[in-house]
Amino acid sequence: MNKELVEKIKANPDYQELVKRRSGFALKLTITMLVVYFTFILTIAFNPALLGTPISADSVTTIGIPIGVAVIIFAFILTGIYTKRANSEFDDLTNKIKNAVKEN
Repeated sequence: MNKELVEKIKANPDYQELVKRRSGFALKLTITMLVVYFTFILTIAFNPALLGTPISADSVTTIGIPIGVAVIIFAFILTGIYTKRANSEFDDLTNKIKNAVKEN
């Protein structure tokens, strides 16, 4: 890619909007995942008895197991949310930018 084309793309208002929206959305999802993950880790560190509590009186499985699985599933859900938005909104903006650059 030549420098002139790169500068043209960077100057495009749609490109600037795409970068702003995508970065903001990714930051929100990242912070959300970090809060969930570190809450789980800090609970393990400072209150292990809570996660070590059996699910029922005669159960071997503790409450920490389903919570740990929920953290993993939550990560997959956030990935799906990002992918859905990337495949619709972000791709539409990307195509708009490509078309604008082709026209010039």
